[in-house]
Amino acid sequence: MASTRRRPPRRRVWPKIRLLLIVAVLAAGATVTYPYWKPLYKKANPDPPELLVRYRTDTPATAPAARPSLEVFNKTDKPLPLSGVTLRYYFTADESASYAFNCVNAAFGCSNLAGRVVEMDKPAGNADRYLEIRFSKAAGTLKPGANSKGIDLQLFRTDHKKLDQSDDRSFDAKMTSYREAQKVTAYNKGVLAWGEEPDGTKPADDRSKAKAAAAADPVPEAPEGVLFDNFDYHGAKDPALFKHGWLVRTSKGGPGIENTWSADGVTFPGDEQALNSGQVLQLRASTDGTEAGTKQASLGTAASKFREGTYAARIHFSDKPSTGDKGDHVNQTFYTIGGKGSTYSELDNEYMPNGGWGRPGPKLDTVTWYDHKTNDRVYQTTNKSLDAWHTVMIRVKDDVVSYWIDGKKLFVSSGKYAPRAGMSVNFNHWFIDLPFKGERAWDMKVDWLYYNANDTLSAKEVQAQVEGFAESGRNYFDTVQES
Repeated sequence: MASTRRRPPRRRVWPKIRLLLIVAVLAAGATVTYPYWKPLYKKANPDPPELLVRYRTDTPATAPAARPSLEVFNKTDKPLPLSGVTLRYYFTADESASYAFNCVNAAFGCSNLAGRVVEMDKPAGNADRYLEIRFSKAAGTLKPGANSKGIDLQLFRTDHKKLDQSDDRSFDAKMTSYREAQKVTAYNKGVLAWGEEPDGTKPADDRSKAKAAAAADPVPEAPEGVLFDNFDYHGAKDPALFKHGWLVRTSKGGPGIENTWSADGVTFPGDEQALNSGQVLQLRASTDGTEAGTKQASLGTAASKFREGTYAARIHFSDKPSTGDKGDHVNQTFYTIGGKGSTYSELDNEYMPNGGWGRPGPKLDTVTWYDHKTNDRVYQTTNKSLDAWHTVMIRVKDDVVSYWIDGKKLFVSSGKYAPRAGMSVNFNHWFIDLPFKGERAWDMKVDWLYYNANDTLSAKEVQAQVEGFAESGRNYFDTVQES
């Protein structure tokens, strides 16, 4: 009878031991060689991007302005604050021209966006400059998988000559619908997170973490109840001008030579004396001495939501025409107007270098209106030349209106002459009459407009705020609520 007792499975233990020894040796070898194979592994299996950028444009290579539209996608499983994101659009300057940009439209509002044009230290890969875009906290946070939707931008020369985009790194005329754009870079908290820099740096490169140049100071929040605009626009038909709440007047009526309001006189030339050597609003009134040959210029806000607070603008009044003979009775005006009937309100600064209505110039009339039909108004005339840049202010508080030039108080009105309704803000340049024949043109310039609904500020306080906005890359924002 055979025995039922089994022998110990000694020979089966050795294969397991040998397998464990082989695994241990391989693991040790892998640990030793990890620094060498890690880059190869990372290259073959890169980390998924934290964010993704898509781009489109609707312009050909030769165009008045570049029009990049960008979308930012959050590719992580965590919320992504846009305030930590920086975008760069790369291009090559034409003839060493200077450039400006504006925001035409953004789902979170152009008031929550800042930007600047930067000259690169080392040009590379069809780029010697880039447009850098950053966001304030009010731009919001992208949920996991969400996108910013279209951020529509414009980039243009301040001399308004056409661009040649054929050698611009980030431009692609074929991308007329949104597609992933590796030549537009994006940074999260200063670290390259998307795209390829002109020198070839990619997010997977360890050295990209040392390139934290994009980690600029956070964009300061736009203060509530404030409008600021330094007039970085391409022209009277710039879509951003309308989106930012401005109207170029072409309607019929007065004042001045009736039915002669034209968009032709509204331009935005570069000016070395402008804020940050940028652009200005230029209003040109031109004539040949006939009504048919006359054009007047006006730009004003579409909204009538301005009442109490501080109005300020840096304005260049002119005593001489840019072309032709002098002597016209032109009126260079910064004013507010609104309401009807019992709520009619108007506050005027009217500069007339050659006088008007039978009174000599140069003179500035500061006028507060109660009723235009009955000519019920109060005013004061300052008889002096203002042929230069000046900070012109109107302050309204507790039914008191005061007018200021360069920090000096000129006139105060109160009582029933205080504004009784929300008003629009306007700049006009027009002819009181046409005293002689011949071609001539007059120019009035505006560097920036500032309005604060909450406080009455001094000229120095306004200047400090304006300079701070410009330094942070803000060229426009509007947080004033409808009255």
